[in-house]
Amino acid sequence: MMKTVKIVSFLGIVAMSAVLVYGFGVGDFAADGALILANPWGIVSLVDLYTGFILFSLWIVFREKSVLASILWVIAMMVFGFFTGALYVFVTALQSKGDWGLFFMGSRISLLKQPK
Repeated sequence: MMKTVKIVSFLGIVAMSAVLVYGFGVGDFAADGALILANPWGIVSLVDLYTGFILFSLWIVFREKSVLASILWVIAMMVFGFFTGALYVFVTALQSKGDWGLFFMGSRISLLKQPK
């Protein structure tokens, strides 16, 4: 299953890289953003998207040991979106070496081993 996580997250990195290059190369961020904000469903989509970014960022902050690393990952998440999410999942999947507890808990893995 961890192999699937690595494959899907890698494909996410590739897909997001392609569309980010396309968007920044062909699109006009200010003009296109104005169109999105002028559309009620554009606003709904942005709120939905940033709610996802924030929830995913909470996981990053929870599992990271370093405050600086957490801050940098969260900033990247807010700027580059789920390109960063896919990269984070891919990196953590590699670092976990198949250990699902380590994958999900990161530096807080010891919480799983505490007596109840």
